[in-house]
Amino acid sequence: MKCVVCKQAETRPGVTTVTFERGGSTFVVREVPAQVCPNCGEDYVEATVTAELLRSTEELSRNGAQVDIRRYATAA
Repeated sequence: MKCVVCKQAETRPGVTTVTFERGGSTFVVREVPAQVCPNCGEDYVEATVTAELLRSTEELSRNGAQVDIRRYATAA
C-alpha cells in the first residue's frame, strides 16, 4: 500500500514496536508484524494483530501489571 503519511513509497513487510500507555501502566510489544514505509518509517499494524495486542494488554492490566515488555508471539 502507498504510505498515507509521506505519500512517497509503497510499504513493505517488516516489524515494529508498539507501546500502550494507560492509567499509569506501560506495555511494550516488540517485533510486531507490520507494513513499514521505507521512506519515512511510518508503520501500519493489521486490525487483527491490533485487536490481539489490545486483548493481551487489557488482561495484563486486569492482573495488576504496571510495566511489561515482551516480544510479539501469535496466539496458538
